[in-house]
Amino acid sequence: MTSTPGTLLRAAARSRLCRAAAVLVLLVGAGAGWWYSATRDPGYPTGVSGFATGVSQGVYDRYGKLLSQSLATDLPGVRLRLDNSEGSIDNIDRVLSGRDSFAIATADSVAAYQGPGKDRLRAIARLYDDYLQLVVPADSPVHSAKDLRGLTVGIGQDRSGVALVAKKLLAGAGLNPDTDIHPAKLGVADAAAALQAGRLDAFFWSGGLPTAALTDLSAQYPIRIVPLGDLAESVHQQEHGGTDAYRAATIPADAYPKLKPAPTAVATMAVPNLLITRDDVDPGLVEGITRSVLDSRDNIGASVHAAQVVDLRTAVYTAPLALHEGARRYYRSVKP
Repeated sequence: MTSTPGTLLRAAARSRLCRAAAVLVLLVGAGAGWWYSATRDPGYPTGVSGFATGVSQGVYDRYGKLLSQSLATDLPGVRLRLDNSEGSIDNIDRVLSGRDSFAIATADSVAAYQGPGKDRLRAIARLYDDYLQLVVPADSPVHSAKDLRGLTVGIGQDRSGVALVAKKLLAGAGLNPDTDIHPAKLGVADAAAALQAGRLDAFFWSGGLPTAALTDLSAQYPIRIVPLGDLAESVHQQEHGGTDAYRAATIPADAYPKLKPAPTAVATMAVPNLLITRDDVDPGLVEGITRSVLDSRDNIGASVHAAQVVDLRTAVYTAPLALHEGARRYYRSVKP
């Protein structure tokens, strides 16, 4: 049968109509998928959440920056506002007052905290340990904390975990921090600069290994780290409420490879860091942050070496704080 010109035109028109209809279906489907993706509930509130870190160049500060980068991928729509602070005690204040929703604080600072609302604190994860460090010039006559009598010593800022433990260490050495030394209330970066300039004889620091400010200082100025392990028993006796926050520890020789003379292992103590929040922070948000903390361990640990130890086996040991409901959800979801 021979097709007429009219028949051919009608067939071509039907073909064009079918193709147009197919394209329309695809467009409508894609649009519906986009609309669903854009409007569906992600399971957590989006927006900005405050995260209190710590002093500039401290490990808290670096950890917060790297976690913020991970969250940008892991929790779309959530952004961390990183707030520098004086340290652990200041961070607890900031979380309880609502200025920040998340923070890092040492377990001893949480145990010793006496401010209102402490029962509202919750833990997300145990992170890494802070190592107690007493830094002096390499040629200093100070070889134990007892030798600090009469010297100018950096003891950390008032609301820091460093100040809390420095007072315990000095007391353990038989020294009154108000009368037996000349205290300087400085963060780690300022203390490092003051030591190099000769304005400090020594300074205490409590931080993960290595701490960038000490790495940088050791590359420019000969320093030594004084052993503190002999004060362990005295510090344990001063703990609040019997909380066993401290453990014996050793700073490995390669933590600060540019120490002068050649670095050796140093006996000291360590205290756990906790990622903390409040009981009223959204469980979905906390669950997502908990997941990101564990999933980003290797990426963060490549820059913050202390964070390499974060894992499921230790993250749930958050004494003296109970886990937040959102954190518990995450740990239950991955429990073997």
